Order: sequence, then C-alpha cells, then structure tokens
Amino acid sequence: MDLACGLGANALLLAQQGMTVQAWDISTLALQKLQVQADTEALSIKTFTKEITPYSFSINSFDVVVVGRFLDRSICNAIMECLKPNGLLFYQTYTQHKVYLHGPKNPKFLLADNELLSLFSPMKVIYYRENSAVGDTRQGLRNEAQFIGQKRG
Repeated sequence: MDLACGLGANALLLAQQGMTVQAWDISTLALQKLQVQADTEALSIKTFTKEITPYSFSINSFDVVVVGRFLDRSICNAIMECLKPNGLLFYQTYTQHKVYLHGPKNPKFLLADNELLSLFSPMKVIYYRENSAVGDTRQGLRNEAQFIGQKRG
C-alpha cells in the first residue's frame, strides 16, 4: 500500500516491480491522474479516495506499506497493525531540523529527533537515518527521516 500517495510515485514503482498495489489518498484528482498512468502502463494499482483515520485499516492486510512525506501520529499503531507478520514499513517524512525551507512549517507535521523510532518501536528496525546537517548539505535529501521496519511475526 502507498499511504497518502499523492500522485503515486511510490505506487508506480512498486507496481512496476510486479506488486499489486493499493494507493490511498484524500485527493480524487491526484488518484485519477495516478490511475490513468497505471492504466497506460498496464500496472496493477487500485486507488482509494479516503480520509485516513485509525479506523481506515484492516488488521494483517498488507505485506508492504510505504508512507512518504505525510505525518499523522494518530494512525501509527493502525499502520503497524495493518501489516502482515514480517511485513515491511517504508516511512520517510520531514524533521524539525531544517537546512532548507521546503516542507511543512507547522510543527505538528514535523518529526522530533528519533521520533519515527519511538512511534514504531514495536517493529524490528531494518534501517534508520535522519538527514539534516549531516555531511555535505548541498547533496542528497535534507530535513527528512527515513525508516524501514519489519513487523515482528
């Protein structure tokens, strides 16, 4: 599943790798554009217009969940519960430490230090990184945290 998918770049990538994908977003227009692209490429993507709440998810439904640049702390437990045992979560979103001014300004939508590790603490951490002022700030992604976790099975 590509959660809060927008135009569905992650959904397209997953489907291009042969996965059957659900793409969820609140924007009907974005999902229509994604569906046209998926149909053009004959990809297995099913779009769902949803306001995402903790009650949107079914337990043990997905092998993989991808979340990019979206943060609603109230659904983190539901995200973990919707994964099948040993399922993978790929999560990337903005942090409070800013090198560049892009991304949300409202702190409600920005992660504190190591917050993804805390929000998804029941999961086995496969990869974690926060990119702000590490290394050459002119290169790579900045102002973001990346997390890959596996649901314990």
